[in-house]
Amino acid sequence: MKQILYILAFLFSIVILAQNNTLFEKGNTLYNEGNYPKSVDAYTKIIESSEHSAEVYFNLANAHYKLNNIAPSIYYYEKALQLEPNDADIQNNLSFAKNMTIDAIDVLPETGFSKLMKKITHAQTFDGWAKTAVAFVFLFVILFLSYYFSYSTGKKRLAFIASNACLFLMVIALILAFHKYDLDKKDKPAIVFSQEGKVKSEPNTRSEESFRLHEGTKVQVLDTVKSWKKIKLADGKTGWISSDDIKAL
Repeated sequence: MKQILYILAFLFSIVILAQNNTLFEKGNTLYNEGNYPKSVDAYTKIIESSEHSAEVYFNLANAHYKLNNIAPSIYYYEKALQLEPNDADIQNNLSFAKNMTIDAIDVLPETGFSKLMKKITHAQTFDGWAKTAVAFVFLFVILFLSYYFSYSTGKKRLAFIASNACLFLMVIALILAFHKYDLDKKDKPAIVFSQEGKVKSEPNTRSEESFRLHEGTKVQVLDTVKSWKKIKLADGKTGWISSDDIKAL
């Protein structure tokens, strides 16, 4: 019975994949023809089928950008960037989309070791650093065996140094992997989707208004109380905004 279910699930996944490929090509054709609303519909159907890829998010963001939909374009560029953090095209288009936003928020500068550590850590995903660590373990085993079975003093010395270097780099890769995991766990970004959202000092409508945010602005979610989200801006400001005004990435 289980085998039949596995076969049915496999066949179903093939059908969904074929449908999504068709929708992707249709979306591309509609986009090239300038029919951006219909291309948005095609790309959205792919996402609704639970298929997530940087290409789909990127093309969907481009279509929204052409329609001057500020928040959705930034949202989907950010989604694409989560999957392909080093893609130059996504980064460039996201910068263009951010130019359409109203809120001018200064980013608190990071300096010294903290900045360098974050830059190195974000160079790969958690899985990427984990795979790098495994690769160094594999190299360490090969080099250690080479050291153990080698009869030449020079080769033994070289293999010993290289194996220890691989061991050291493996430890560094593991440290970066867990640091990346910790950063990703704390990272809870969201995009403001309302045209103008009121940010309160406390999580209720009666509290004092701290400031206002407009669509497309990126925030960090710190806490949740009922229908309110505590957010933090890139300049360090914090406040509470209605959950309906933002969309988590």
